[in-house]
Amino acid sequence: MVVQTAERHPGRLLAWLIFVGVLTLLAYAARLSDTDTPDDLAYRWSSSVAALVQYGIMLGVLLLIARGLPKRQLFALRPPRSWGRALGLAALSLGAIYASAFAYERVLSVFGNWDPTDEQGLVPDGWDSSRVAPFVAFFVVVTVVAPAVEELTYRGLGVSLFLPWGSLLAIGATGVLFGAAHGLLIALPILTVFGLVVGWLRVRTDSVYPGMALHATFNAIALVVSVAGS
Repeated sequence: MVVQTAERHPGRLLAWLIFVGVLTLLAYAARLSDTDTPDDLAYRWSSSVAALVQYGIMLGVLLLIARGLPKRQLFALRPPRSWGRALGLAALSLGAIYASAFAYERVLSVFGNWDPTDEQGLVPDGWDSSRVAPFVAFFVVVTVVAPAVEELTYRGLGVSLFLPWGSLLAIGATGVLFGAAHGLLIALPILTVFGLVVGWLRVRTDSVYPGMALHATFNAIALVVSVAGS
């Protein structure tokens, strides 16, 4: 377990909470609007461009909140003490996430045909060979840019700002807020579990990199499975 730092930054933590709160409100406002998510979102250049702009703004706000403090320490941009152990924990964490998702889907099936994956509308229903280039761009954004920025947001800066108040609070708060920031209802429990598990991984390895690798792998598998028609 990572050693907690004694230095607290309540003002920066408040700024981070406001930032994440705004992200959450915008996500739920978009979800509650009458605009339907296009079925071919992954095959549109505009999707990748919009996502890059969004993540660029997010990264800029994070750097502003962390201004004047050591970035590598605050964002946990350091290799784990043992990559072998870290990758083993990441694999264990990924398995726990899939097991939780499977159990949750079985519970949902009792109440109706509800699919947490379809709710977000990011994964395509199948492969469109006529639009390979925009899909590759979308794939890169979803498997590289999104995991990097989201992990820096929650398991990087978020966990570091909460750690002086305890590891459990750091993992719990950032996990719940990560889930809420996606603006989903049906998928909220499993997204929260995802955030909690990856937060635990961040604290155990004292590094943001294993969580980035897990997040990227999770997103890549979801996209590959979707275009494979499974």
